[in-house]
This record gives sequence, C-alpha cells and structure tokens, in this order.
Amino acid sequence: MVKVSGELILLALLYENAILTLKMKITSTAFENNGNLPKKYTCEGEGSNPPLAFLDVPRGTKSLALIIEDPDAVSKKPWIHWVLFNISPNVRFIKEGSEPSNSQEGVNDSGENAYGPACPPVGSGVHHYEFRLFALDEKLEDMPDFTDKDMLVEAMHGHVLEQANLIGLYQNSKDQ
Repeated sequence: MVKVSGELILLALLYENAILTLKMKITSTAFENNGNLPKKYTCEGEGSNPPLAFLDVPRGTKSLALIIEDPDAVSKKPWIHWVLFNISPNVRFIKEGSEPSNSQEGVNDSGENAYGPACPPVGSGVHHYEFRLFALDEKLEDMPDFTDKDMLVEAMHGHVLEQANLIGLYQNSKDQ
C-alpha cells in the first residue's frame, strides 16, 4: 500500500485539469457551439463563411484541415460544405468571407472549390453544421484540386494529432 499526501493528489488533479484545458478548440465570434448560425452565413443571406478561430493548436502540428458538413442533409450521407487543408499551423483565424493564404480548397458537394453556405431545404427542420478542425503531423503534399472529403480523410489517416469540433444550427427561415 502506498501512502499519498493530500497535497500530491491535489497537485495531480490540477495538472490533469491543466492538460484537459489545453485541448485544441475551434470557435466563432458569430455563433456559440450548438448555437444558431446567423442567416448572413447561409444561402438566405450573403453566403460567406463565418469567422473562425483556432485555439491551443498542439505542438508538432505541420498543417491544419477543416471540413464543414451537414449530417442532417436529406441525402443518404452528410452534405459537405467546405474542404480546406494545408492550412499553416500558425493560422489562428479565418476571417469572414475568406480563406487562409497558401491553403488549399477541395471540392464541396456542390462541385465547387469554395465554401458552400448552409442551405437546408424548406420543411427539413433544424440542421447541425459541423465544423471539424484537424491538427496534422504533416503537410499533405500533391493533393489535387479535385480533392473531396473522402480523399482528404484518407490522406489524413494516421496523421491526426488532435481534432476539435464546433456545431452551428440553422433552419430554413420559411420553416419558422
């Protein structure tokens, strides 16, 4: 039996909590996690991407990747709104309506190398838009312009250091 002092246990708990708070995060000044995505960032508004911030990117990250998808899409699989990769690990913000310089945009499910705004069909209820940020241990070399989500996920396999998620909700305004 090992005897441990209360101070040592408290120190261990503080250390454990400090590590837990250093997990990578993705946030937005436009909406909170599980909050409503403003109309401005949808097909009913300007259709530009919302501002995003990346916090506590882990050491050893060589590039970041971002996938935005709608798992509530009426299709059999999630609808892909944005595929963005080879984002510099030094990038901490994506401004509204922009993409980081020297990053690469893949193809969304509208067939475009761009951000595709949230656009749930009338009568389909509230959709959950998942913003998934990945810290990778390498830059993804020689990825073609037609890279889609499946190709990106395959290329990232075995290279993900950490993942962070942000969810925005949106319902077609004609349903409200």
